[in-house]
Amino acid sequence: MSGPQRIVCLTEEPTEVLYSLGEQHRIVGISGFTVRPAAARKEKPKVSAFTSAKIGEILKLRPDFVVGFSDIQADIAAELIRHGIEVWISNHRSVDGIVDYVRRLGALVGAADKANAYADGLRRGLDAIEREARNLPQRPKVYFEEWDDPLITGIQWVAELIRIAGGDDAFPELSGEPLAKNRILADQGEVVRRAPDIVFGSWCGKRFRPEKVAARAGWDAIPAVRDGELHEIKSPIILQPGPAALTDGVREMARIVRTWADRTG
Repeated sequence: MSGPQRIVCLTEEPTEVLYSLGEQHRIVGISGFTVRPAAARKEKPKVSAFTSAKIGEILKLRPDFVVGFSDIQADIAAELIRHGIEVWISNHRSVDGIVDYVRRLGALVGAADKANAYADGLRRGLDAIEREARNLPQRPKVYFEEWDDPLITGIQWVAELIRIAGGDDAFPELSGEPLAKNRILADQGEVVRRAPDIVFGSWCGKRFRPEKVAARAGWDAIPAVRDGELHEIKSPIILQPGPAALTDGVREMARIVRTWADRTG
């Protein structure tokens, strides 16, 4: 059998990818934030959060490959590298990047053919959703809120998935900013001025509270608030740059957008 045999996944998306490829036997440790697939939480030891990790526990697992995501995990990666562990930190932020990530991870673990087939399937699913969205009578303006205090708008892959689902992101100029701090809205009134038709809330790690959004000063003038179009998109299916966002996440957004279009069209 080729490729690494003892993999630690510091975030959820490599775990989901490897399970989807039937390569879960290679995984020896996962992130404590992993919820997909459900089997992983039962079968694999949890050795990391997002910004921290149990280095000693990881070393006990004798990994031959560790997979993480983004600059936020740079310190974890550096410490593991100093212990002689091979580490791959991906930094993809777009839909194309997620699809390519599946291909690259598969190649790195010796499962390139399966990964390419899986990635092709993800792309076909997205293309089908986008084709269906072209038939909508009109496209809603969508405000995606990643956090509520301070207000943080959606990252690039979220904005792209909104477009695929049939909507138009209310803050396209911010979506390209990879760091959350650069997507903070200093003025809540800007959301009012942009008048979104739909609000998607995905407050990472806590439940979205539409009644709190509706109670914000001046927000009763927003079409989405007026019409009750305040919807939660669960963070595990949209804020992880992996298969969940390209399947369950975008499908949920497309369902809500289609319902809105049927009602208003």
